[in-house]
Amino acid sequence: MGRKRTHTPEEIVAKLRQVEVLTTQGKPVSEAVRAIGVTDQTYYRWRAEFGGLKLDQVRRLRELERENARLRKAVS
Repeated sequence: MGRKRTHTPEEIVAKLRQVEVLTTQGKPVSEAVRAIGVTDQTYYRWRAEFGGLKLDQVRRLRELERENARLRKAVS
C-alpha cells in the first residue's frame, strides 16, 4: 500500500501545469501523471477541483474556505 502525502494547493497547481507541459510535448497523460508522482485518479480529481485556477486564485479560494469554516462554527 502506498503512502499518503498531503499536497498544498500551490503544489497541486504546479503539478497540474507540469502535466500540461508534458502532454503538449507529446507524452500520454498516463506517463505525464506518473512523472509527477501521483495516480491517474488523483490527477483527474485535482484537475476537476483546481483545473483552471492560477496561484493567486488558489490562495483566495483557501482563504474563503477558512472563513467559511469559521462562520459555520460561529453559527452552530
